[in-house]
Amino acid sequence: MKNKKTKRFGIILIGQIALALLLLGAIELVVRMGIVGKLYLSEPTEVVKQIYVLLTHSEIYHHLRVTMQEFFIGYLLAAGLGIATGMFLVLVRHAEDLFRPFLSALMAVPKVTIIPLIMLWMGIGIPHKIAVVFLFCYFTIAFSTITGIKQTADNHLKVARVFQASRWQTIIKVILPSAAPTIFVALRVSAATGIVGALFGEMIASQDGLGNILVKATSLYDTAQAFAIITIVTVVSVAIIALIDLLEKKVVLKWKSN
Repeated sequence: MKNKKTKRFGIILIGQIALALLLLGAIELVVRMGIVGKLYLSEPTEVVKQIYVLLTHSEIYHHLRVTMQEFFIGYLLAAGLGIATGMFLVLVRHAEDLFRPFLSALMAVPKVTIIPLIMLWMGIGIPHKIAVVFLFCYFTIAFSTITGIKQTADNHLKVARVFQASRWQTIIKVILPSAAPTIFVALRVSAATGIVGALFGEMIASQDGLGNILVKATSLYDTAQAFAIITIVTVVSVAIIALIDLLEKKVVLKWKSN
């Protein structure tokens, strides 16, 4: 059975690699033949060269560090406050009835209209980007936490009462493990949107960060470098989501099974 799964995984992986190479080869051919101008699309080989150039210069690591600092601070604040908000609204009697309409109204406000005001209040430094990341992540995590907690099975809560579990024990050992899969879906989605928020804030106004050098590349019509930066951001985003998946498998699912 295990060998069949391994073989199937290998076949799928080979198919995925072949499909990616076919797509990249088609793009290379289309650009080199002049069907699509280099102003609009760059050859994958040129993008690879630009990635190498960027990674061999120390400047890119400074910008990457700034973007990651903005993202992680804003993301962790959003995760902590989002989960706490969801727990408060569901577990405290009448709290959801009182506060949820206001939370829904705030979530409905277009983020794009708020970002210039945040820049006016906080300037163009790192706090501005942290606030943007927070806005991009907080509401998804909060509402997913509410949904996840409400999905806790009544039978599990009844068992906790039978064993005379305290309120805190019920939350830690029953409610949070039941809500964990839904919360982690929100954490994965928010990780991707949070990085987009950091880049968006940097592209509007910043002195450092990947968004800043992306704006410079596009303003100079350096399409290859722009795609190289986008590729680096994509790889970083995928790596962060993979870390969240690992955390869920190694910690939360084990906690839930226990």
